[in-house]
Amino acid sequence: MDVTTDANAPWLIVGLGNPGPEYAMNRHNVGFMVADLLAERIGGRFKRAGKAQAQVVEGRLGPPGTGSRRVVLAKPMSFMNVSGGPVTALRDFYKVPVANIVAVHDELDIDYGVLRLKLGGGDNGHNGLKSMTKIMGADYHRVRFGIGRPPGRMQVADFVLKDFSSAERKELAYFVDRAADAVEALVLEGLERAQTTYNS
Repeated sequence: MDVTTDANAPWLIVGLGNPGPEYAMNRHNVGFMVADLLAERIGGRFKRAGKAQAQVVEGRLGPPGTGSRRVVLAKPMSFMNVSGGPVTALRDFYKVPVANIVAVHDELDIDYGVLRLKLGGGDNGHNGLKSMTKIMGADYHRVRFGIGRPPGRMQVADFVLKDFSSAERKELAYFVDRAADAVEALVLEGLERAQTTYNS
């Protein structure tokens, strides 16, 4: 069921990841990749967000006129496990209701490239979600980007902090593009319609 969102308030779309070039292509940073693509689509460049430990782009998603929505794209510049602080600071600064927040993140329990959109729920061991939920509750939207489980006996922490494999990279741009489409659909059409299209 769709939650009622504030039609006049902006949407805060948070790509979760770790700052720094050494993490850029990690599986854990797919949220940053999707945020970067969305910024490209709205013609904006990330810049430091005042006192918040984050980079932001402000703009509009969707066709010009009544169909577009004001959005703030954000990449927390803390590390993943303390993402909640920067996100909360941005929420307060831009006066965004929790129902207008979207976290884009990697998800271990979904096959690589598969998307799942949802509202609320647990953190499934994801430290970025855990940090956000601890501070502001769980009632925000999530766009979950499947990365699959670690092979063999590889530890989860090692797996998420490794770059996508060469085989995965062949399809990565397509999957990131599709995830960005899913974010747009969620913001412009609502959760149920976006789920129907993208929860493949």
